[in-house]
Amino acid sequence: MAGSSKGNIVLIGMPGAGKSTLGVVLAKIMNYDFIDADLVIQQQCDKTLQRLIDTCGPEGFLEVENQVLKDMDYERTIISTGGSAVYSEEAMRHLGDIGCVVYLQIGYDALCERLSDFSERGVVMRDGMGMSLLDLYEERRPLYERYAEVVVDVNGLTITEAARKAASAIEAALEG
Repeated sequence: MAGSSKGNIVLIGMPGAGKSTLGVVLAKIMNYDFIDADLVIQQQCDKTLQRLIDTCGPEGFLEVENQVLKDMDYERTIISTGGSAVYSEEAMRHLGDIGCVVYLQIGYDALCERLSDFSERGVVMRDGMGMSLLDLYEERRPLYERYAEVVVDVNGLTITEAARKAASAIEAALEG
């Protein structure tokens, strides 16, 4: 794991891929702490993600998210990022410096099943609400792949199965 002195695990992926729920289980399996970046943003701004996006606009929200992410300083922590974290090269570089970046990969069809209504989730649409889930998926997938040190395919797995698979992949990457 190049350059990571803090030993964190940073989860990236689409909204609905399971970063938050899987992150909690993964933290238990690996005996790490857990932090959800979206909740940190909500606490610091005293607004839900959706209200923040509505108030600041997508670009304003991304600035807030970037600042929160690049200020993160944890050790032995699973960090669940928001799906839009990959829009900030600065934040992703910092997260890569403090941890192993793990992409929770999910197929588009599985994503649709999990996200029947994603309008209340606080999902950043850079092009506004005219963007479909497929547009968002196609826009973000190459970014997740670019930043990931480890890719874990979570399609068709329960949260526990996916967390075990992630733990094995992470341990293999840390040893390699």
